[in-house]
Order: sequence, then structure tokens, then C-alpha cells
Amino acid sequence: MWRQGKSHKKYMKRFLYVAILTVFALQSCKEEVDWVPDDYSTGDATENITPPSGTYEADQDFKIVAYYAAGRNPDSIDVRKYKMITHLNFAFLYPNADGSLQELSNRENFDEVMTLARENGVKTAISLAGGESVYSALAANPGSRRNLVGNVVNFVLRHNLDGVDLDWEYPRANKANNITYTALVKELSDSLHTWHKYLSVAVTPALYPGSVRDGVAEESIQYIDFVNIMMYDGIGWDSEDPGQHSTYRMAQESLDIWLNSKGLPKEKAIVGVPAYGKNTSNSALTYRSLLWAGADPTLDSFEVNDVMYYYNGTETVKRKAELAKEHANGVMVWEFYQDTNGEHSLLKAMNDELGRSY
Repeated sequence: MWRQGKSHKKYMKRFLYVAILTVFALQSCKEEVDWVPDDYSTGDATENITPPSGTYEADQDFKIVAYYAAGRNPDSIDVRKYKMITHLNFAFLYPNADGSLQELSNRENFDEVMTLARENGVKTAISLAGGESVYSALAANPGSRRNLVGNVVNFVLRHNLDGVDLDWEYPRANKANNITYTALVKELSDSLHTWHKYLSVAVTPALYPGSVRDGVAEESIQYIDFVNIMMYDGIGWDSEDPGQHSTYRMAQESLDIWLNSKGLPKEKAIVGVPAYGKNTSNSALTYRSLLWAGADPTLDSFEVNDVMYYYNGTETVKRKAELAKEHANGVMVWEFYQDTNGEHSLLKAMNDELGRSY
């Protein structure tokens, strides 16, 4: 196991700071509660406007997608980093089983971040999160599906967003779910496309055994604009590097399955990259916290208080960006805040490798 040659005492003070940051560190695509206006379900946003004319055309350009966790302080992110992304998903908005929407506890963050994104030419979306118990019941009921679609489209129009990201964690492979997942995605897509808005989804890497692996029905892909593949949190998957939760090999094999076994078109495939590290006990620290503690940005592991954390440094991220350039159509990062500002930013490394100006 690789270990940087720094003494334990030298980093003790820094570790205390890192320990505090850990409380806020990893908010993987699972947390936060999002705001909705009091009159959200009235449908007023669509009453006095007409959908755009013409046929909806999906964006085929290469994408750099970042998620933004609702509780993060917008001031902690260098505004210049908005130029390094093409799409920003605000996470999260939670539905109820009847298709209504929960409220957001971070309205000010939502308003500020969406404004900053638009000012920098970034496409904006709200990410819908929630567990299998809610979505399976919701998607199986035609009335609940209609409610959700209407409420979500209303939210998008009211806040001048460009699209919606669906982060159902996780649909399971069975006949009923295959039908209802596809029905939900189709109805959401049809309604969004009427308004020339896009639909993306977040999915597993399809590498783990069990019903989750094949939970996204192949027939649903035709209705989705692009697919954010979460190629991380796979501790122990790669026998050649079992401590690392997001190896390059994992990205390669996940992409191969999605493209060649599941029928995902290359132009819809987005390679997911983590901006955080994990230890073998599944505890996490943000990439920015690891660098503050002394980690080398070009490497992929660092020891904090006698515990090894495994992350993706700039060199690995560059390789994954090149993989995406050759075999997919974009890169996604979880999440915007967890990346550091400045010279060692993972987003900067991606852009440099791709030859993008920012």
C-alpha cells in the first residue's frame, strides 16, 4: 500500500480541521430536502404561456455535468469554476408517493446557484431523488405519475430551468418495475420535451450482482437525453486495487456494459467521477479536505490519522476524461463543492485534458 512520507505529527492540526469538515463532507446522491413554492401544485406556471414551436432536438454536445448539494455555501466555490461545466444539477427535490413534492430547506442557495450558473452559460436542472419504496409506488399509479410530471414541469417552468435529472435509488429488475419505470420516464420526457426541456437520469455502474444491476429497463433509454453513470462507491470491486472505490478499470468496464450490453448510445453516456475519497470502512472525505490535509493532487491515496483514503487525483481524472472523449459524450462529477478551487481542481484537470477553454 502506498503511503506518503509525511510524519503523523505534522498533519495532526490539519486533521482536526478535516475531522470537522467530515460532518459536511460526503453527501452522495442521497440527501437534502428541497424547496417548492406554497402554490406549487396549482399549475399556474403553464396557464398563460404556450410551449415553444418546432420539434424538440436533444443536445448532442459533449457535457461536463456537476451536481450541487443543496446545503453547500455558494460562496465557498470559486465563481470561475462555473465556466468549467456545461450542466449543473441542483440536488435534491424529493417527491412523495402521491406525486406531490416536498419543500426545500435551502431556497437562498437554490436561487443564488441557479443565477450564477445561468450568468455563466451553464444549463440548469433540478435533480429528483428518493428511494425505491417511494418511486415504485408512485410509478405504479397512473394518477401519481401524472401528478409528479405536472408538478415537476411546473417547477422547471416557474424557475426557468433547462431540465430535470431523475435519481431514483434504485429501481430493481422485475417485470412490474420495468414497465412502471419506463412509463414514468416516458411521461416525464414527453412533457419536458414539449417545453424543449431535457431529461437525464443517474444510474448505477451496473457492475454489482443483484436486481439493482439491471433495474433500468433498456426500453426506457430512448426517452432519456443522457445518462449519468455513477462509477464510484465500489469499494472492493476491483481486485487489483480493492481499497479504491472508483478505479479507472471500473469506469472502463461499466461503460462497456452500458454501451454494449444495455444498448446505451455513446452520445447519451456520461462518465461519473467522484470528488471525494473513501476508506475501506466507507467513511469519506472531500477531495478539497484531503488536499488541505496534505494529499498529493496527482495521486489517488493518502493516509489521515493512520487511515488510508482512496480518491481520484488529477491524473486519474484526466484519464477518465479521455475515456469519456473517446467512448462516451461527457463527464459527471459528484459534487461541485467537494472539488477544490484553484490549480489542483479536478474540473480544471478535465477541461485541460479535453482542450476546453474556461
